[in-house]
Amino acid sequence: MSALLLTGISELVTNDPRCGDGSALGLLSDAAAVIEGDRIAWVGEATAAPAADEVRDLGGRAVVPGFVDSHSHLVFDGDRSAEFAARMSGTPYDGGGIATTVAATRAAADDRLRALIGARIQEMRAQGTTTVEIKSGYGLTVADEARALRLAGEFSPETTFLGAHVVPAGIAREEYVRLLCGPMLAECAPLARWIDVFCEPASRHAFDAEESRAVLEAGRRAGLELRVHGNQLGHGPGVQLAVELAAASVDHCTYLSASDIEALAGSDTVATLLPGVEFATRSPYPDGRALLDAGVRVAIATDCNPGTCYSSSMPLMIALAVREMKLTPAEALWAATAGGAMALRRADIGVIAPGNKADLCVLQAPSYLHLAYRPGVPIATAL
Repeated sequence: MSALLLTGISELVTNDPRCGDGSALGLLSDAAAVIEGDRIAWVGEATAAPAADEVRDLGGRAVVPGFVDSHSHLVFDGDRSAEFAARMSGTPYDGGGIATTVAATRAAADDRLRALIGARIQEMRAQGTTTVEIKSGYGLTVADEARALRLAGEFSPETTFLGAHVVPAGIAREEYVRLLCGPMLAECAPLARWIDVFCEPASRHAFDAEESRAVLEAGRRAGLELRVHGNQLGHGPGVQLAVELAAASVDHCTYLSASDIEALAGSDTVATLLPGVEFATRSPYPDGRALLDAGVRVAIATDCNPGTCYSSSMPLMIALAVREMKLTPAEALWAATAGGAMALRRADIGVIAPGNKADLCVLQAPSYLHLAYRPGVPIATAL
């Protein structure tokens, strides 16, 4: 197996406190790294770098772990730009627009959806993302949800069954929950790692606590791990349910009570913040500072989807988290890398250390600080 030495790294963010300056980011200056195959073999100061078969000089650029986007909805067709324009004029978001995407996605051929997913993945990699979770949820029939997961699985092992996205038109809620927990789950569980539910009792389109519990517990019995969309549209039971069931993450967390924060702080459930959604819906931003100060594990993801955040840019999410959620640049970067890895319960990504996957992001800048300092500028690229 040949070895590649990356040198000329002005600043290496390892996310390993045992490295470099001992901070959470584990910063190393004037650093180097050796890659063998798809794994990190060595990291350290450039002056101590071992010999390698090939050497690549990065010319004073910074290197950070590849971004881990732990929440996305990439399997879709159709356009909802008019809905975005309406929200910018004051129309509130309630989840109803999902039906528009469901219709367009059901009508799309496999090859078209495959091409759309591939283009979105390529767009993400061009901005530094190396791991992405992909949800179903725009099919809402047994065949269409299974198809979405099969296609998603061609691009990522992190596939999530989200048949419980909304209740589709033309079927009673009770009947649809039975379908979710029965035939749909049986067909989709072998194609997914995770199960998710949109738990929002304030919305007539989403699922209340009892329905959400039934879906999640059925998914667990089928061998799936748990995720939750919670507390996006208002205060509700999503966070508490996620903590009670030991879900890997609860995502959105826009509306949090003191008891929600306390519950998260006492659990292993990651609070995944999706700042692009607040940007695109004119919703209030979550108080990321309060979560971190309470000791909650926090991740940042895009929620890339056609309705509430059609952005694939993790650097933009980092900048928004710093500006609007009161995270420091270091905290935001950690949340977008190591935090995302925790939300996916992965120990082999998000940290640059020997034995981990060689998922690296190179910045056209000397420091990670430029991610928030230069919002909207394409300085991050997956190696």
